[in-house]
Amino acid sequence: MATLNKKIDFAIIMNVKNANPNGDPLNGNRPRTDYEGLGEITDVCLKRKLRDRLVERYMSLNESEKTGQAVFVQSDDRKCDEAKSLKSRADTALGKELGGSNTAKKACQAWIDVRAFGQLFAFKSDKKKKTEDNDGDTGVSIGIRGPVTLQSAFSIEPVSVSSTQITKSVNAEDTKDGKRSSDTMGMKHRVDSGVYVTFGSMNPQLAERTLFSDDDAMIIKSVLPRIFENDASSARPEGSMEVIKVIWWEHNCKAGQYSSAKVHKSLSVKSDGTYELAPLANLKPEEIAGF
Repeated sequence: MATLNKKIDFAIIMNVKNANPNGDPLNGNRPRTDYEGLGEITDVCLKRKLRDRLVERYMSLNESEKTGQAVFVQSDDRKCDEAKSLKSRADTALGKELGGSNTAKKACQAWIDVRAFGQLFAFKSDKKKKTEDNDGDTGVSIGIRGPVTLQSAFSIEPVSVSSTQITKSVNAEDTKDGKRSSDTMGMKHRVDSGVYVTFGSMNPQLAERTLFSDDDAMIIKSVLPRIFENDASSARPEGSMEVIKVIWWEHNCKAGQYSSAKVHKSLSVKSDGTYELAPLANLKPEEIAGF
């Protein structure tokens, strides 16, 4: 299968209302903000949502269509196999090849997220004894650099974070006297309202190394408008997270007609979610409505 033959840039405009889009565990799980008060959704969070959608897509495919479409980094509640760890999943798919010269190639052929985002395979070896052939360091460390990059999303304007104190008025365990225990206090945080924007790119040169194809790019394109599908929780109630628009720039060559920085700057988003696109000669973006 031919690898990606054109550079691609894209942007996602998102709307958040009364939700915690990405809590910070080092700050009481409050929504992430930068020093200027702008809301932030990290690239790792966005990739997690993309991978979840790719897992759901994989599970909907026929057996004959699943080859090469599996996802390596799966969350525990979205798994589509019996692997209990990344090491277990890698061993099952790669077998004795794990750590061999063809590991990177086989990993790229097996998992779409490895082809797209790259992956660091860093596992301890089962061998513990020092031999004549090695100095005791028998672990596996293989880095794969992926062609798809995704930036953290930031809000257009500083966000207002509301905090609500909550209580648990149900006994978690039996009490000695059979009476109800004292209430447990907690906090719940949310962003009242905010429009966020993130940008990404696909690099054909790196795609040649991971075998990332035009078909793979179209698969990523198809899930971008749906990244919040089946992602509801108490922190993100159904309907509180919305993709307003996906902007997709497809260049006419591998090097691209413009730098990604110039392409991304051509998009100007306002605080109400409306946007303007500055014209770029011979590069017309596709505007895709959110799901």
